[in-house]
Amino acid sequence: MSSTYCFILLLNIFCTFSMTGIFWFVQVVHYPLFASVGGQEFVVYEQLHKKLTTLVVAPLMLVELFSSFLMPLLSTNSLVRNLSGLAFLFFLLIFFSTAFIQVPLHEKLSSSQSAQVIERLVFSNWFRTILWTGKSILLSILLVMLLNQMVTGD
Repeated sequence: MSSTYCFILLLNIFCTFSMTGIFWFVQVVHYPLFASVGGQEFVVYEQLHKKLTTLVVAPLMLVELFSSFLMPLLSTNSLVRNLSGLAFLFFLLIFFSTAFIQVPLHEKLSSSQSAQVIERLVFSNWFRTILWTGKSILLSILLVMLLNQMVTGD
């Protein structure tokens, strides 16, 4: 694997592992607690949640997008290219889920609290959480392949 691919892989690992951790926390703790915030305070809470969460996740997702896109293009090994392509596909599914499912649900919650919308948000977010976890596993496999290559000199 080239040094450029290795750098992009490590950058992608950092972003993906960060997002995986964030979204396990969001899935298990943060989103379920939405139902505990009172009605009047909820709209302000949701608006602040969107603003502050975007500050944390948007830069990570942008770097993850570009590094995920580059990984299959930079690989010369077909197995590495295929695994990298699968990791990019996982990211695209996460991105589209975010844009077309979670963001619209957050928009609804920005105007009023709804137990049904919160329930849909928690349920639909499992898709992203599982995909980020799967992507973390794929990247771990790629990292092990890279380390093995460095040790054996292949």
